[in-house]
Amino acid sequence: MDAGDRGLTAQDVQQRVAAGQTNAYREHTSRSAWSIIRANVLTLFNALVLSCFTLLLVIGRWQDALFGLSALANTVIGSVQEFRAKAALDRLALLSAPTARVRRDDAETTVAVDDVVLGDLLVLRAGDQIPADATVSEAHDLQVDESLLTGESEPVDKAAGDRALSGSVIVEGAGLARVDRVGADSFANSLTDEAKRFSLVASELRSSIDRVLTWVTWIIFPVALLVLNSQMVARGGWAQAWQSGAWREAATSAIAAIIAMIPLGLVLMTSITFAVGAVRLAGQQVLVQELAAVEGLARVDVICLDKTGTLTQGDVVFDASHPLAELPGWKAVLGWYAAQPEANATARSLAGSFTEPREEAASDQVPFSSARKWSAVTFADGMWVMGAPEMVFAGAAPPDSDVGRMAAQAAELAARGRRTLVLARGTRTGDETVPADAVPVALLTFRERIRPDAAQTLSYFAAQDVAVRILSGDNPQTVAAIARDVGLDAPHGFDARQLPDDDDELARVLEQNVVFGRVTPDQKRRMVVALKAAGHTVAMTGDGVNDALAIKEADIGVAMNSGSAATKAVARLVLLDGKFSHLPAVVAEGRQVIANIERVSMLFLTKTAYATVLAITFGVLFLPFPFLPRQLSLTDGLTIGIPAFFLALIPNARRYIPGFLRRSLSFAVPAGVVVAAGIAVYTRVLAARGIPEIEVRAGATLVLGLLGLWILAVLARPLTLVTVGIVAAMTGGLALMYLVPISRDFFELVALSPTTMTAVAVTAGAGAALIAVVRLVQGRVLARDAGVGRQG
Repeated sequence: MDAGDRGLTAQDVQQRVAAGQTNAYREHTSRSAWSIIRANVLTLFNALVLSCFTLLLVIGRWQDALFGLSALANTVIGSVQEFRAKAALDRLALLSAPTARVRRDDAETTVAVDDVVLGDLLVLRAGDQIPADATVSEAHDLQVDESLLTGESEPVDKAAGDRALSGSVIVEGAGLARVDRVGADSFANSLTDEAKRFSLVASELRSSIDRVLTWVTWIIFPVALLVLNSQMVARGGWAQAWQSGAWREAATSAIAAIIAMIPLGLVLMTSITFAVGAVRLAGQQVLVQELAAVEGLARVDVICLDKTGTLTQGDVVFDASHPLAELPGWKAVLGWYAAQPEANATARSLAGSFTEPREEAASDQVPFSSARKWSAVTFADGMWVMGAPEMVFAGAAPPDSDVGRMAAQAAELAARGRRTLVLARGTRTGDETVPADAVPVALLTFRERIRPDAAQTLSYFAAQDVAVRILSGDNPQTVAAIARDVGLDAPHGFDARQLPDDDDELARVLEQNVVFGRVTPDQKRRMVVALKAAGHTVAMTGDGVNDALAIKEADIGVAMNSGSAATKAVARLVLLDGKFSHLPAVVAEGRQVIANIERVSMLFLTKTAYATVLAITFGVLFLPFPFLPRQLSLTDGLTIGIPAFFLALIPNARRYIPGFLRRSLSFAVPAGVVVAAGIAVYTRVLAARGIPEIEVRAGATLVLGLLGLWILAVLARPLTLVTVGIVAAMTGGLALMYLVPISRDFFELVALSPTTMTAVAVTAGAGAALIAVVRLVQGRVLARDAGVGRQG
């Protein structure tokens, strides 16, 4: 034995441990708990709300501090979402082997995986997981399953000099391998670190709402100072307000104006709607690991699929037999192969078609070997060999010979994506060689079992204009054949080893081809990035570790529950029962979320618009602000919060159309201006007539409630029994607030004089008419833009 095969000495190991060249791997968490808390709690938005909430408690106006509950709910929901994502990523691990066998000082020993050092000589046997990256130095029929790492479904033969990746599993044979990369540098751990990058799913709803909050944050401080100054001046000036205590009323009015500008409920309602969608999908065996993913899949226009576990079930099934010679007994021989206890998956798949095994006892047999790629059994009539055609009949044969014709037919069948074996018979040799006089008896073709739901689901995506790309580690022509079997237009497969390095050229190749084979994990991720850069919203499905990086990079990652822990950890959605057919339901749920949240957002953004205009208007005119915070909480609840919850749950199958925020603002801003202008005129007129401030506020609350209900009715169209019932119930609720003594006293809703009632009726009537015009114009403009977009 070569000295190098004796392994490291004890001194070598100590030196490497001292140099830190061990396989010990300190897992980095995806994101610290402090960073999550800081991002969700310590924000300018929360600081503003908390300041207003605290000030109201200090001055004894707790009744006006109800808005604090919404802010608290927003913070809790946001933090919980991110902690759930962090927990899933922190559980991600690819290496599961607790120990490893190494040769040291010319003796085999078992050590912990962390104690493997650089240069160690690994002893590999069937069933072992390779603990660190290594180079094979000695191989005896060594076969390695790299499917979870590379996507190659067939075990890979390894010879001296080949790479052996950490995380792969030895399925057959034995060997030795020299460790050349350990710890964080190994393939499995580097893949883990890359997958642990923390990110939240891209959500147009969430990003649009965040943008509105950013705008509000930028303007709220100058507006707050403007309103506070106007309220102090309206109460006799700063000095007199401080001396008389009227500053408390001024501060309360200023806080009312500020809080009204913030669409607090929109953030909460969006989170609640996502959560309800997630619960519905859970009932269909779809686990939503990040709530915004419910929306995300509705926006997808390209879905990338791994073959194994998505289109196919990952097992081999017998396809057909193609007789080549009239020799009796060959079917019984195949039945014998299928009935053997040690039969591999390929042989077992013959059992359903060849049910009568040969009763004669075999006199000899040659087990299957990955090196020779054939096996044999000997009966009285000769030696029967089954294996790969090119290995059973090695060397060139004349085209017009039996072997030549068999080879041509085998090549044709392989081109259709079928795995092909040949059954041959010859004279017994007495050793492990193919008989020289062997003749081909039959060709056997095998295929992977296609998932029964694959074709139907893909046809759904085709009808919805969602493009499909198959990214697999297998032979591209084999994958293309499977793609054709499930209804895809895939005349050929593209070999990913020929993918261009240029990103623009890569995007062009992705647009022109449907099926890609021999794709590495890094290439999958690069292809997803290229599709996103080309303007697509991309979903990626898969079940192997080789899919993890692409699933992480995609806008929406979907994993099968039968897949690896790493893949499920980084996915946004997990199909618990592994049924690909659930994806249409996810799309439908996402569309309902988007369409209904868009409608609800118009309610909230209209409030933000009129609150901002009101604050600026009353700040400039030095008029007392016409609402208390609790009165705004009342109108918010009856015209926005409560009905929005029900509107967000109504079935809505409208297809996703980009431009959510623009469409929402195109109604919210002009409608908000109408509401603010009406209340400003109403307040100015009544103030000029000497109406008491408390009565002006009660009337303004009624105007705002009526206009809010009208906006609700306009946005709830088309009117159904459900939407009419919602509007009617909220109208009844508003009436009760004025009629029930307890609520009337709490909200300071005093009786209205005829003058005030007239002003309320005129303002509400004129405002409703103008809002109807706004909605009509908005509808026509959007329809025109959509028509131009389709023509373009």
